[in-house]
Amino acid sequence: MFIDTHLHVIDKTALDYPWLGGAAALNRDFLYESYEREARRVGIEAALHMEVDVAPALIERETDYVAGLAAREGSLIVGAISSARPEEEGFAALVERQQENPLVKGFRRVLHVMPDELSEAPMFRENIKRLSGTRFTFDLCVLPHQIPRAIELADLAPDVRFILDHCGVPDIKGEAVEPWRTHMREIAKRPNVVGKISGVIAYADAQTWTLDTLRPYVEHTAECFGFDRLVWGSDWPVCTLGGGLSPWAAATQALFGGCTARERAKVYRENARRIWGLD
Repeated sequence: MFIDTHLHVIDKTALDYPWLGGAAALNRDFLYESYEREARRVGIEAALHMEVDVAPALIERETDYVAGLAAREGSLIVGAISSARPEEEGFAALVERQQENPLVKGFRRVLHVMPDELSEAPMFRENIKRLSGTRFTFDLCVLPHQIPRAIELADLAPDVRFILDHCGVPDIKGEAVEPWRTHMREIAKRPNVVGKISGVIAYADAQTWTLDTLRPYVEHTAECFGFDRLVWGSDWPVCTLGGGLSPWAAATQALFGGCTARERAKVYRENARRIWGLD
């Protein structure tokens, strides 16, 4: 059984997602009901909703929307990672408000589509340090060449737990190994960083990828972080770009098939329960 630490719900009737205009394959509704049917079939027992980079004015409305999904009887959603803008003064007030909201487990600012310098801004860094002493995690979604900047953030706030999304977003389709491989080894030296094995089929050729295509990237991530600092995620619906949730879940089972039952349990669900305090 999996705890999915990276579910996106897209509901264009409820929220505005400016970036979808440039992402034709995802520019439609991907509703919770569709996810839930397939998720239960592949053995997902719970999920964290990951923010979907809504229009900034709607960040807290997205959290309210997810709360409504989580309140449904039998819902898989047990928590949310909220969008945030650490580069803005309002971040501190957002963190304060969400301290009272048990649904929110952490924050993310999408960085891989932003200028590299964003995370170097004094306000951004000061606000990241504000997470020290809180229960909140911070997800890092960065490209391989940006991992050194993620390392700087991890070093800046050593008592904040950072989650590195999507195995560091390797260019699997382009068969690129460096600098990703070296940077992954370096960021994993930081004990406050957790690696997320999530939806990497989206970065492979949808028509030709096999287990052997994914194996070097998944295995290197696991080798760097170890089984106590790995979590799993679907990255649905982005994973549909590489085939979908069911193929990704099946690939995960095959890739970790040689591990012990205890190691698989840690990656699939136990680490997530511990990190985010899930029941």
